[in-house]
Amino acid sequence: QVQLVASGGGLVQAGGSLRLSCVASGRTSTTYAMGWFRQAPGKEREFVAAIGGTGSNTQYTDSVKGRFTISRDNAKNTVYLQMNSLKPEDTAVYSCAATSTSRYYPPLNLREYAYWGQGTQVTVSS
Repeated sequence: QVQLVASGGGLVQAGGSLRLSCVASGRTSTTYAMGWFRQAPGKEREFVAAIGGTGSNTQYTDSVKGRFTISRDNAKNTVYLQMNSLKPEDTAVYSCAATSTSRYYPPLNLREYAYWGQGTQVTVSS
């Protein structure tokens, strides 16, 4: 099993920044892909960003391209999501996830992620 613990959420004004962290423990592997997903009230969970096992391949949903950056520090088993120029529509609960097999090109479909951490609330005020 892999345990994921996300942190870093909070309340920020529009235009501000936050950095989310997700620490993995247990039977984790640096070759597993890691992703961030978010769920706003009344909406389905959606893909935000993902990074492959080597860290060289990343994917972003269109609405965050140029504003969010995903990265990983395999020595610390940690994935980060740097969020800049935040908008009120970014308000959601953000969750991190990990695949259970080596994936150097990270999947976008949440069904391909086997492990999930608890969410961290991000609220952007206008």
